[in-house]
This record gives sequence, C-alpha cells and structure tokens, in this order.
Amino acid sequence: MIRILLAEDQAMVRHGLKMMIETDKELRVTGEAANGREAIALCETHSFEVIVMDIRMPEMNGLEATRIIHSRWPNCKVLILTTFNDDEYALEALKSGASGYMLKDADPSELIRSIRSCLSGGMALQDDVAAKVIPRLLQSELEQRKVDTSITPRELTILRLIGEGRSNKEIAEQLALSIGTVKNHVSQIMEKLELRDRTQLAIYAIRHNVV
Repeated sequence: MIRILLAEDQAMVRHGLKMMIETDKELRVTGEAANGREAIALCETHSFEVIVMDIRMPEMNGLEATRIIHSRWPNCKVLILTTFNDDEYALEALKSGASGYMLKDADPSELIRSIRSCLSGGMALQDDVAAKVIPRLLQSELEQRKVDTSITPRELTILRLIGEGRSNKEIAEQLALSIGTVKNHVSQIMEKLELRDRTQLAIYAIRHNVV
C-alpha cells in the first residue's frame, strides 16, 4: 500500500481527491491536512510516501510546508496540485523540493500517473506548466560549465536518461541494473556535480547537451 497525505484546505476537494486517488487499489489516503502546519504535524507522527499539496492554504502555505518537509523527510515526495498555472509558483515549488506540479483541472488518470512518477523518482510536470518552467530553470538554475570530467561513462549514461525524464525503475530496466544501484549512481552524480536534487540533474543534462 502506498500511503498518501492530502494537504488541501477545502474538505470537499479533499473528499473528491481521495475518491479519485483510491481508484488505484495500491494508493491509499491515510492522512488529511487543512494547511501546511497540519501536514508537517502529521509527518511527525505518521509515514507517507507522497504528499499531494495545495499551495494557498491558511496558517502555512504549501510552498513553505514543502521546503520544511523536503528538508526533514527527503524521501517523502511532494506533488503540488493547484489551480494556479503560474510559472513563478511552479518554479518556486520545484526549488522548494517538490517532485511535481499539476493543475486541478488535470484528468484523474493523469493525477495517478503523476503520483506514481514522483514515487519512482521522476519529475511530474503538466505539459503547459513544463513549457513555461523548464526554459526558466535552464536560464537560472545552473551556471554554464562543461560536464564534470570525473563523471564515469556509466554515470554519464544515467545522467542522459534522467535528462530524458526516465525514472529510476526505467533506468534500471534499460541498463539491467538493480534500482538500488541506480540510486547509488544518482547520489554519486549529485555529489560530483554539487547538485541537490533530481530536477537539477535533469536540467544539467539538458543544458550541457548530455541528452
């Protein structure tokens, strides 16, 4: 069972999301929060694989909560789900540690795919959001530099696949490696390139023509 926390200030919206998410038999909403502060409190007492997080909530907004959760529970994935198709919000969410940014008008099946993408180490961005955000990330997130020469051929291949949007599971299957081995390679690449997360790795790969 994959445990989901819903952080959304409107009870009716939470109820609808719970029904949609649980159409997938492996996904279960095991926690609900009306604001970012409540979400953090639940994370302190319960374990969740994914948090579906709204942005505008009372007491503490979703972006601030995402920063704190990503810092304290880095293995817990945060998927932003909002009505705001705004590149500033999306950019800030990704910089705060979110693994994805989706709009509430997305198809239920797309929401489930995005949750699973986050779980497998991918970056879930709705197409129209990605079209606005990725160019800005490319411009601002990393300094121009050559690919680090300490990167091994195997790591370079994994970096290229990350740049193509592949999850750890997909990379493992393509290269005939275990998922654990892929995760170790990803950690080593981030350490060598002094990057903090998978989003930055993907941007690095695209910006340096690794893809």
